[in-house]
Amino acid sequence: METTKVSSKGQVVLPKSVRDALDWPPGTNLSVEVKGHSVLLRPARTIRPTTIDEVAGSIKYDGPPITLEDMDRAVLEEARARWERKNR
Repeated sequence: METTKVSSKGQVVLPKSVRDALDWPPGTNLSVEVKGHSVLLRPARTIRPTTIDEVAGSIKYDGPPITLEDMDRAVLEEARARWERKNR
């Protein structure tokens, strides 16, 4: 376990090992929540939660209907392409 201290300005430096383990680069916005005698830090939500009713119809498609098999195939092709790019 690592330790840190609160500065005179109320600032706390998170150890590099913690930032690296959580993949929190400089500039990461964190939400701060008090839990009893502890503090919980987590990445702040950058997009407010929405419902399907709020976004339905926002994406227009004018082509022919696409089958579930076509959608599955497209998702698989993209996943393979991303895997290949990542593992070169």
